[in-house]
Amino acid sequence: MTTIAPLLIGFAFGWLLQKAGLSRYDRVVNVFRLRDFALLEFLLTALVTAAIGIRVVRAFDPAVDVPIPTTYLAGNLAGGLVFGVGMALSGFCPGTIAAGAGEGRLDYLIPGALGLYTGALVFGDDYGSIMPALSRWGRLGAVTFAEALRVEPWLLVILLAELSTLTLYVIARRHRGARP
Repeated sequence: MTTIAPLLIGFAFGWLLQKAGLSRYDRVVNVFRLRDFALLEFLLTALVTAAIGIRVVRAFDPAVDVPIPTTYLAGNLAGGLVFGVGMALSGFCPGTIAAGAGEGRLDYLIPGALGLYTGALVFGDDYGSIMPALSRWGRLGAVTFAEALRVEPWLLVILLAELSTLTLYVIARRHRGARP
């Protein structure tokens, strides 16, 4: 069951994303245009749920292995910038491409697959020259936020939940105030 659990969780996440209409181009782009925050609301809820879920599982079984990749600050910032700009310009992310392709939408599959393939080729081709430069600055090792800040992990989970709740509240008030 442990080998199939991530696949089932990923399928459920993608199904919910698609059923909520959050894999549509306009929903993704309108987050960046500050017009539609449904995707942001969904992702914040998913992050808080996952953070709580991981902490609960670890509380019951501390031996549960949660893989933590090595953190490279410069690499993470550069990758996040490239991913964010690409997502804002194209209106796609890997999840929405998979959901759209699963619906049989060629407008997602063809440009999305080409974008994923091109990105993989560029990354694979330039990895040897880019990563050594990016890994010189900010290599923290396999560390979590809680470990880096030297605080109790539950404190950060509660802080994430509070900040997410505040963000959702502000979005709801703003959305309600915008209606005639």
